[in-house]
Amino acid sequence: MFPLTSILRRNESTAIPDRILELLLLSLRILCEDWWWYCDLQTWEQLFMLCSAFIGNMESKGNVKERDDESKEAAIYCLISLTRERGVESAPTSLPQSLPADVILSKFLTHAHSDRFIPILGQTLNALTTSVLELLRILLELFVSNDFMPTVLPGMVSTMSRLALGISASKGWANGDIVSLALSVMQEAVIKSVGDDVCIKEGLVRNITDLDDLIMVAEETGEHEMPAGKVHQVVRTPSWLKATSYQLLMALKILTPIVSHPTAAALIALSSLSSSLLESTSLTLPSCQPLLASFLLSLSQSTFVSVSSHAYNSLIRLTSPGSKVGHPLLQSLLRMTGDILSTLPRLLPSRADSKVEHLAGQVEAICRLVISTPSDGSGNFSTLSKGVGKLFGPMGGIEKWGWRLLTVMEFDLLPVTVMATPVAQLMLEHGVDHYEPTFPELTLKHVAIQSTQTALERMFRALGNAGGEDCIYSVEWLAAVGGSRKDSRGVAALWLGCRLLEGIAGFSADAVRVDVFLRDSKRLDKVTRGLSRSMAELWDVNNPDFELSGALQEDPIDDIPNIEHVRGIVTLDQSLRIGHGPSITPRKTSQPVFHSMVALQVLSVSARVLQGRFATMLLHTLYPVLHSIVSPVSQLSDSGFAALNSIASSMSYASPANLLLSNFDYVLDAVSRRLSRQRLDIDAVKVLLIVIRLVGRDVIQKAADVVEECFDRLDDFHGYNVVVDGLVEVLHEVIRIVESAEDSHVVREEGTGPVITTPPDDTRMDAFERWFASRDDTGGYDKDSTEYGPAPGHSRGESHEEELKSDESQEKTDPGQAQVTPLQALTKQIVSRTIYFLTHESATTRAKILTLLSSAVPVLPESALLTSIHQAWPFILNKLSDTEPFVVTAATGLVEVLSMHVGSFMYRKVWDDVWPRFKTLLQRLEVADSKSALARREPGSVGTESAYTQSHRLHRSMLKTMTAAMENVQVNDASAWEMLAYFRRFLHSQVHKELQTSGKNNADSVWLILSSTTATDCSHTSFLRRAEWDIRKNSNVILQHLQQQTGL
Repeated sequence: MFPLTSILRRNESTAIPDRILELLLLSLRILCEDWWWYCDLQTWEQLFMLCSAFIGNMESKGNVKERDDESKEAAIYCLISLTRERGVESAPTSLPQSLPADVILSKFLTHAHSDRFIPILGQTLNALTTSVLELLRILLELFVSNDFMPTVLPGMVSTMSRLALGISASKGWANGDIVSLALSVMQEAVIKSVGDDVCIKEGLVRNITDLDDLIMVAEETGEHEMPAGKVHQVVRTPSWLKATSYQLLMALKILTPIVSHPTAAALIALSSLSSSLLESTSLTLPSCQPLLASFLLSLSQSTFVSVSSHAYNSLIRLTSPGSKVGHPLLQSLLRMTGDILSTLPRLLPSRADSKVEHLAGQVEAICRLVISTPSDGSGNFSTLSKGVGKLFGPMGGIEKWGWRLLTVMEFDLLPVTVMATPVAQLMLEHGVDHYEPTFPELTLKHVAIQSTQTALERMFRALGNAGGEDCIYSVEWLAAVGGSRKDSRGVAALWLGCRLLEGIAGFSADAVRVDVFLRDSKRLDKVTRGLSRSMAELWDVNNPDFELSGALQEDPIDDIPNIEHVRGIVTLDQSLRIGHGPSITPRKTSQPVFHSMVALQVLSVSARVLQGRFATMLLHTLYPVLHSIVSPVSQLSDSGFAALNSIASSMSYASPANLLLSNFDYVLDAVSRRLSRQRLDIDAVKVLLIVIRLVGRDVIQKAADVVEECFDRLDDFHGYNVVVDGLVEVLHEVIRIVESAEDSHVVREEGTGPVITTPPDDTRMDAFERWFASRDDTGGYDKDSTEYGPAPGHSRGESHEEELKSDESQEKTDPGQAQVTPLQALTKQIVSRTIYFLTHESATTRAKILTLLSSAVPVLPESALLTSIHQAWPFILNKLSDTEPFVVTAATGLVEVLSMHVGSFMYRKVWDDVWPRFKTLLQRLEVADSKSALARREPGSVGTESAYTQSHRLHRSMLKTMTAAMENVQVNDASAWEMLAYFRRFLHSQVHKELQTSGKNNADSVWLILSSTTATDCSHTSFLRRAEWDIRKNSNVILQHLQQQTGL
């Protein structure tokens, strides 16, 4: 010890270098660990003053260089060694029978509380780093008395606030450990200064818990005698407590940013500060209770599990029945909930997203206290639940504050890409194996951050869950407001009511899986049924109670000014004229699409509440959902699809198709009622079509009802082109489904026809010469001019009964008279009753009828098909000359299908009736393609670039038709030559198998026309030459094929 004290005595402290001072203090720290047990008070005080001088730069007066942090840290550790509390186990073994540690510590504490030592203690309280804060905590907890604490409270709170907020730091947040220690020091200082126990002892406040306490307060008539002030101390008085309470409220408000601190240590420290002050200063700092409670509520929503659990457990403990602050804290939480709901209409238009999200999280945390506790009504949480229910009940005044909230809640959609075919319809038709349907998101116009709107949704769900059935009144009121208007307020009312209903039932509308309900009550079921019925009636446009969007009137109670958020520069009029300017047209607030989207969400929630009991509502709700799916608005279509999936899942159906098949009669009835003379809905046909496509092959068992309904409506509305087109499309869809069934196809026997053999090459010329010599010779064909009279219809002796029997047996053995199946009979009925629409004034209807007939050809046998085709043949031929190209394409496709399936019937019709029209079409297409923007631009090119043009489809159908007409028949040479001359142009771009087939029966003609097209010499066939057509490569392929087949 002597060498160390010699350095200090022989040198000025300012002359000792920092490094030497640091080592000296570290050595003293080691010595003080043992010296503490037998050190006298004077030595202990001198060492304390020495360390305090180095910590607070009090070595000498004047401008002296400040010691470095290492030296100050060594002094702090030495001071900690002098002041920290010790146990018996830490006593040195070499010390014989020393005094107990608590006796030694009490000796130092008594000396520290003396008037002489207090100034030294006050000058030491200067925070620097974590070590200093640890020292301060020890000093405040052990050495600073309750009487002296009010003296240092203002400076202590101010300094700790600056440290916790990192105001003195040059960058970012303060260190988490520093924030934690600073808040713990502040907590100790506040509790020892203005804690309930201290102020009750001083007589500043009274803790009234029973009637005896009230009697004692009434008996106290005299003023409380204040103690005389001591040196270096501030006396506690009522005025001092009032002023200190206000100052502490301001200081605690400054700590609000710490709620967003990025470290868990700082957040846990703030949670500890809030819970400790709530519990220890409920009587002295009542004005700080809401602020401290808001800290705990916000921290209970933290992403750090340790922070959220600490804050939540603190709230549970403070609001438990055994807590003395439980009841006033619950009342404070209820007031906070009402104040926040009243503040939202003012905050939302101001675009204060962070503030709105913060408040919404606090309300959700309040409701979480009720949601997470048992629902037996026990404890103080039943008071909180009843308070929330009262706020949303008949006496809560939702008509006032709720209307103000609806006024500022305007919705909009996120930017999306609109497709020609709605995504929902595509998924319905092609499957949803890897898709989970969700409702399109509606965003609030005044909210820019997505997390803010999510917080609002969670808040309203939590309020509904906390309030329970008492919130049903608000749901009914909001549904009534939303059902009576389709403007922005009506949309907001339905949206808000849906969120509350989700909370009451205990689930979210966006969840695909149906959860177990938290509540099951008859009242909720009854209200849900009424909501389903009222939402379904919104699609009933002929409802006399429905108010049109153009007739919407502003409510007289709406006196809130319209707040607009405008960016940019407002340009002034150049003339600066003063007077009445042009009237501003009021903006349109009708939002029918948003209104329908939110109504579908209400239907989805209602289905999840009722589950199997929702079956009685399907008669009213299925059509609105399906009507939304066929909407051209993509977002509404997606909403309808999500609602249909949610309803099917809620009712335990494996898929929406199973739901519609089981309730197909409901759908058909709804469509029938909306296709009547009293009420005509054009979209009803689209609804029926999408249902048939969704159900698929299973709709066959209901096909008869569908067909009957379609023909009844065709008779009623045959003059309405839109209705006729839709009904024909439905019939076509039925035939398409029948065609997709494998067992519905007719198995036709391929007619082999006469086998045409080519004579050997060496005998061809001889046979030709013989024929040529006798081509005009008619002598070999003598005619018998004898008149024999009429011949009997049957042989003699054959009775009429035998004739009938023979006819019946012939019919049974005739393959063309095969018995038709029920599906084929239904298809025959459709074909026979739709051919009359081939003369309809609508070109779209004519094309759809032709396509329908094309789909029916593979299904029907010849006995059921050919009669209708023969009857409609003149009309089909006329369609080949129609003015609309797509009608001509459909007619050509029908002729192609007929030629491929009933070639024996179509052979003569194709060559006599169709081929002349094909020639005209080819000439017209050649002219049209030369003017088309899609035509090929290479020299001599034929056709168009795209394979989806009407021109390409017509060419393809004509080639296939003529190919089918030439199979196994002897074609007239002139007709074959003419066809080859027209079709050779297509060899310029690609090889067609149709021409190869025609070459088998007309090898000479094919060789002549192909060789003449590419010939370079002058011959008698030079008129066939087309130098612009590069067909040499393709023609060689065909000629080689002919050589292999015919031996030429």
